[in-house]
Amino acid sequence: MAYQSIEVRKLTPTIGAEIFGVDLAKPLGNQQFQEVHDALMDNLVVFFRDQKMTIDQHKDFGRRFGPLHTHPNAPIEFKDHPEILVIKADEKSKHVAGEEWHSDVSCDVEPPMGSILYLTEVPPSGGDTLFANMYRAYETLSEPIKRMLQELTALHDSSKAHYYRVKAKDRDDIKFPNAEHPVVRTHPVTGKQGLYVNRGFTLRIPQLKRNESDALLEMLYRHIETPEFQCRFKWQANSVAFWDNRCAQHHAMFDYFPHRRYGHRVTVCGDKPFYRAA
Repeated sequence: MAYQSIEVRKLTPTIGAEIFGVDLAKPLGNQQFQEVHDALMDNLVVFFRDQKMTIDQHKDFGRRFGPLHTHPNAPIEFKDHPEILVIKADEKSKHVAGEEWHSDVSCDVEPPMGSILYLTEVPPSGGDTLFANMYRAYETLSEPIKRMLQELTALHDSSKAHYYRVKAKDRDDIKFPNAEHPVVRTHPVTGKQGLYVNRGFTLRIPQLKRNESDALLEMLYRHIETPEFQCRFKWQANSVAFWDNRCAQHHAMFDYFPHRRYGHRVTVCGDKPFYRAA
């Protein structure tokens, strides 16, 4: 794909690209917005280096892609900015958010379209984030398995997200959502099919017996984690990652203890997952 207002460098042929020539602290013009959007659709996750954004500028960038989502059961660190999810770890942390492969808040009835993470402090080593292409995960399954999955749904529940459940005790509006979504999801923009189950939130497949559901899900989880479907982003201070939750999963490496990692995330609202035969 040719771009006129930005430069796009792929991390791998399968997923991920760095974008250059954009200052996210400034409003995107129509052409630049469209090209960033197209790069996201083409690469599933895009990265920006050397950015300086205030909280309001971060939110403004996210709102260019849609209304902002408020996490249902995470702590709200800034009372004036409930849409800001603080991502932090230090010498006191025993766990961090996102240590399992997942798609953000897939337990919502209308899960987020995308997430935009801005890290201002990073450890001297470690702390990478891995991203996996769910189109490829689906495409590389055998035809009989694909046909079977097209008929199935999965239950997603926030009860599996223990990290936030124990962190948000001070919220009086806390919610623990759950939802049922198709195992194979059609992307509403690209029309492509991708797997939509994940270790972080998926409980079971209700059409199957418990042992059948457990076995099938474990097979899919292992398949999703295939290295050839992935890219790995090495963070630097003031970097931004913007991923499409509808077709990508991610995994945050917690391999930097006791060092500090800090940043903010905004999340763009999405729509109800659906499956439409190609």
